[in-house]
Amino acid sequence: MNGGLRLGTRGSPLALAQARKVAAALETAQRWPADYVQIVPIKTTGDEVQDRPLAEIGGKGLWTKELDRALLAGEVDFCVHSMKDVESERPPEIHIAAIRPRGDYRERLIGAESLDALPQGALVGTSSPRRAAQLRSIRPDLRIVPLRGNVETRLEKVRSGEINATLLTSAALKRLGMPDVGVAVPVEVLLPAPGQAALGMECRTDDNVTQSVLTTVNNQITYSAVMAERAFTRALGASCNSPVAALAILDDGELGMRAQIFSEDGSEMIQDKARFDCGDDNTPQKLAERMLERAPPSIRSLFAPA
Repeated sequence: MNGGLRLGTRGSPLALAQARKVAAALETAQRWPADYVQIVPIKTTGDEVQDRPLAEIGGKGLWTKELDRALLAGEVDFCVHSMKDVESERPPEIHIAAIRPRGDYRERLIGAESLDALPQGALVGTSSPRRAAQLRSIRPDLRIVPLRGNVETRLEKVRSGEINATLLTSAALKRLGMPDVGVAVPVEVLLPAPGQAALGMECRTDDNVTQSVLTTVNNQITYSAVMAERAFTRALGASCNSPVAALAILDDGELGMRAQIFSEDGSEMIQDKARFDCGDDNTPQKLAERMLERAPPSIRSLFAPA
């Protein structure tokens, strides 16, 4: 490949840290010199508008549409995304070519030693419908307030006492060099978002050269797990308004998936699980259909299956 490979990414500190990790992995795998992969920061609407929940201003596409435009215009060769921020339906011209080994997908609670230790009526900041529903399910007394912005902004809100607590992904904090901030919450308590802690690389579907390069840093187990979680989300017809949690883990040669869908206030939840072979997206789809069939109207109204 002549010249440097151009990597498109959001410009937040976390996104840039993640892009640098991917660039270094590619340079090592290809025996390229340092900085052969050129990082191209791209401003996204999701980064620029911080005062409202994503659902109010256009959903997850706000993290991807500007990157998609730059990719399809040939301004960059590939893009790096946190897979939990990527819509489950992608344009046919764009291909998820590779996913890196998954990081620590557990939530970290900032501001208290445990959810039980939070005071009655504590103010918890999050703009994630999943996290809000999960917290209300466990602690109906908690007051959930919208909270967006980069990691440092969220941590400062807790430090200043503006809110009592918030939740951040363990992998995100580790990638920013803050692995000891907060307390890890077991997945048995808070199941993560589909795709959480996984970094994906997308390129143009017709760009076979870049695809072949990206696959050299792909982790096939993580790829299969994340694709199964995305198939589950897609079958639900989930949007950024839909409180959904799912995690697929390799166990004894198969993927074991746990999944939960919630009502907005967390008072009702449907959960289920399934085991299936890597590459089998049909079983996660059937799991989603089965869960929606059992779901009350308060949950079904938050999803729009095809």
